Amino acid sequence: MILKVGIIQQACSEDKTDNRARIAAKAAKLAADGAQLVVLQELHDTHYFCQHENIELCALAEPIPGGATDFYSKVARDNGIVLVTSLFERRAPGLYHNTAVVFETDGSIAGKYRKMHIPDDPAYYEKFYFTPGDLGFNPIHTSLGKLGVLVCWDQWYPEAARMMALAGAEILIYPTAIGWESSDEDGEKARQHDAWVTIQRGHAIANGLPVVAVNRVGFEKDPTGLTAGIQFWGTSFVAGPQGEFLFKADDRETTAIVDVDLTRSEHVRRWWPFLRDRRIDAYDELSLRYRD
Repeated sequence: MILKVGIIQQACSEDKTDNRARIAAKAAKLAADGAQLVVLQELHDTHYFCQHENIELCALAEPIPGGATDFYSKVARDNGIVLVTSLFERRAPGLYHNTAVVFETDGSIAGKYRKMHIPDDPAYYEKFYFTPGDLGFNPIHTSLGKLGVLVCWDQWYPEAARMMALAGAEILIYPTAIGWESSDEDGEKARQHDAWVTIQRGHAIANGLPVVAVNRVGFEKDPTGLTAGIQFWGTSFVAGPQGEFLFKADDRETTAIVDVDLTRSEHVRRWWPFLRDRRIDAYDELSLRYRD
């Protein structure tokens, strides 16, 4: 089965209405050009507000279902696409999640995933805003297959990708918001970017699954002035089940449609039967924080 995956890589501002309008227009164009599945970047409705801690920014969160899901439901329904979104969820007063919501072609919510791994680093103060996910690592069933949707910081954890694969995911998807602290020196920037690409290609290889990673672009300043702001590096990519590149973007706004052959996963797993050879009898201590 050839799955036509559309990606939208764009810069975001504080203007939610404009961000959504640009996404809707690009999704419609991708659908008209044949995309079946469209994947958006992390927290695409707004600027990346986690560069500093400000309780007033919690007002950006919306309930699910709510206004954001109503908007993207219509985008999916009007264009007949499966749509992967990334939203700031208001679950209850004072309780918020970083949540991926997947819409079916008829606009219904196929499922959601709450980001499990939450960073807390300079310019990425996500623990201030987001409660860790509690829905587990479960693929979202759609008319196009089982989508293993994870979010950004999850991409650094082989365990998350493996859990999705063991639950039957047919493709791994990572909406992302990652970039450089603008004062980093060039060598460090290159190492960070290479690590980001390499680990996700490793998830593809280790699990025999295609991987889709969609990142934002553009410079976003730190309102506090404590850092030099973030230059989001874009470079969204799609990799096949041997980690081979099927598509690579640059650091500019872009849309693309990528053909992903879902049937190759089984062929690759027959050649490289990593799941067969797992020593599940010897992995019990992986549940420990550290083996000391």
